Amino acid sequence: MFLLMQIIFFLLSLISHEHEAIAAFVPPYSSVVVPVNKHIDAVKPLYSVQIMTAFVNQQYMHANFLIDLDAPFIWHECILQWNTFPGSCPNDTLCTYPASCEEYQCTEVRTTYSYQNPSCSPVTNDSTIPDWGYCTCPVNVVNPITGSCSQALLNYDELTVNTSNGRNVFTGLYGAYPNAACAPSSSFQSFPANVTGVMALSSSPYALPAYLYDPLKRIIALCLPSNLSAPGIMLYGTGPYNLLPHSNVDIRSLLSHTPLIKLPDSFGYFINVNSIVIKTRSIAIPMNTTAKISTIEPFTTLRTDIYNGVVRRFFKVTQRIPPANAVAPFGLCFNTSTNGTQVSIKVPDIDFMLQDGKKWAISTTNSIKQITKDVACLAFVDSGATSEPAIVIGTFQFEDNFVVFDLENSTFGFSSSLLRKQTSCSNFNFTLTDGP
Repeated sequence: MFLLMQIIFFLLSLISHEHEAIAAFVPPYSSVVVPVNKHIDAVKPLYSVQIMTAFVNQQYMHANFLIDLDAPFIWHECILQWNTFPGSCPNDTLCTYPASCEEYQCTEVRTTYSYQNPSCSPVTNDSTIPDWGYCTCPVNVVNPITGSCSQALLNYDELTVNTSNGRNVFTGLYGAYPNAACAPSSSFQSFPANVTGVMALSSSPYALPAYLYDPLKRIIALCLPSNLSAPGIMLYGTGPYNLLPHSNVDIRSLLSHTPLIKLPDSFGYFINVNSIVIKTRSIAIPMNTTAKISTIEPFTTLRTDIYNGVVRRFFKVTQRIPPANAVAPFGLCFNTSTNGTQVSIKVPDIDFMLQDGKKWAISTTNSIKQITKDVACLAFVDSGATSEPAIVIGTFQFEDNFVVFDLENSTFGFSSSLLRKQTSCSNFNFTLTDGP
């Protein structure tokens, strides 16, 4: 009996030590990381993240997903197979498992976390998996480029990304298992070349952030590149965030923060703008004006009353620059040619004054768009007299700005232009290492 008690005590001791070791384990990564690519071959500039999908022939397939901060769930080109086994999925095709129309995920996505668009028709449970008879879960998806509605099939997906300590990319991988949706290839005809999916980064419980668990924290860091030759970066996790050539500088130290605002019937991200200041003069805007952060709109849109005030003030402080005929969709343009030679122009910052006195400075590189060799325009667009939200901050205004959506603390962090810090969104070191 005494021997038996000793054995039991020994086993309990081993288990206790194992649990302590697990509790003490600190992973070498603080974030997961993916490259962000810019595309200009669609009707407007767009940005994608590159994600690993299926593991085929001893290597991962990769797919490019359009970044969408509003989408309620992920959807991409794939086909459903109920019982996937080696050789059953066509080559170079992503096959996934379907969600049944009888499962709670199907009901939730359709009713609470669906796309709200009047062009979408009601879905039915008429479809089944061939040769199996199980009902699938059709859901509506909305093309973020055209606004058109089509149907996809909800599935059980698997996505894989690299881990990072915010400075290096590790060979170690992290898997996420979201409920996504399979859409036919025809759904992506208006997308940039080789972009075959929509990556939902919204606050919806069916967007990607909801499927990235401990030790990761719900913090999305996004840095959109301004050029096509080198990628920007998306990190998910606490940081730090380091960019070359100043790899000893944590980008978090450069950020200002303002509260994120939650609006009903939207999974997107909003902030309050108190005023817009150009060269010490404040443009009056209504109290508690809400601004939406968008990765789909290329240029910041302003409701007509706000737009007119910004244009009048900007025209006054740039009178030394020769004007040019306006080029749609812009209303104020400048001549940037002297004797046939293009010259660069420098204009005052446009400061978005936020809560708690925080200032998001929009510098020349983010406010002036070069249209031709001879013409550059103020890259803000009139969105109409009744548009809501009154301000939508477009991608041109935060290219080469480091922005952070902290879902843990409901705050939005922003750096203003990194070019003023002698770095850019394309300066992350994507060289793979085995770890620290």
